[in-house]
Amino acid sequence: MVPLVSSAPDAPVSPAVPTALDEAVREAAQILAGKRVVVLTGAGVSTDSGIPDYRGEGAPPRNPMTFDQFLASPSYRKRYWAGSHLGWRMFDAAAPNDTHRILAELEDAGVVNGVVTQNVDGLHARAGTRHLVDLHGSMDRVNCLSCGQTFARASIAERISTANPWLTEPELVRMAPDGDADVAEYEAFEVPACTVCGGVLKPDVVFFGEFVPTEKFAEAASMVASSDAMLIAGSSLVVNSGIRLLEQARRRKLPIVIINRGVTKGDNRATLKIDAGAAETLTPLAAHLLP
Repeated sequence: MVPLVSSAPDAPVSPAVPTALDEAVREAAQILAGKRVVVLTGAGVSTDSGIPDYRGEGAPPRNPMTFDQFLASPSYRKRYWAGSHLGWRMFDAAAPNDTHRILAELEDAGVVNGVVTQNVDGLHARAGTRHLVDLHGSMDRVNCLSCGQTFARASIAERISTANPWLTEPELVRMAPDGDADVAEYEAFEVPACTVCGGVLKPDVVFFGEFVPTEKFAEAASMVASSDAMLIAGSSLVVNSGIRLLEQARRRKLPIVIINRGVTKGDNRATLKIDAGAAETLTPLAAHLLP
């Protein structure tokens, strides 16, 4: 049998041919080298942690609950909390992936100035990122809309599980690709109330129809203003808050690198667009940027 690969000691070794991604990574490294980089991340950085991206290719259409609907009736709140509870359990079980860890390492090395994330899964913080703005909030906190009291999500989840043991029955649950869940029967669901004033509780996340808190956006904008370049990873930039930050960077004439599978709304404003996954791009890029 003829061997597929020669084992002769003097066999010539063909040099590796650079791929399009290799070339793009080198170009990105040249753009970002020596600069303080602010990073904006979206759902695409968490898919490797098992959290689906509901805007990704092939994802079914979603009709998320709006803030007005949530406030409108107890029935809407039952539906939301039933699905959100199952989504929280998935988020809580997820672990940071290579992208989260690489960005934390780049921050430790002084390359990354800070991370602004549109995600609510808390994985950047768990990976060790310190300068972090969770633009749309975080699922691990719950607020009372009446008195403003804040609760740890774990404590609310424990109350929900105790009051609604039936919620884990498989025939009643259909997981949705945005980390939430569709629950077939929810009218029997017992919604937790604030233990301080009895008011309505809501996860500390920005619903559709809500605005990003002014102070939160100002914090993100300040991070952009103190940076020399912007890196966007895993975001299609459909949400207005992300495109506003990109526009601030563009107006300051910062170089902008976008890493995302598929088209984004910011492609025509980027210095460089890399159509690839976050981890497969950031792994070699970090090797170029780390001292």
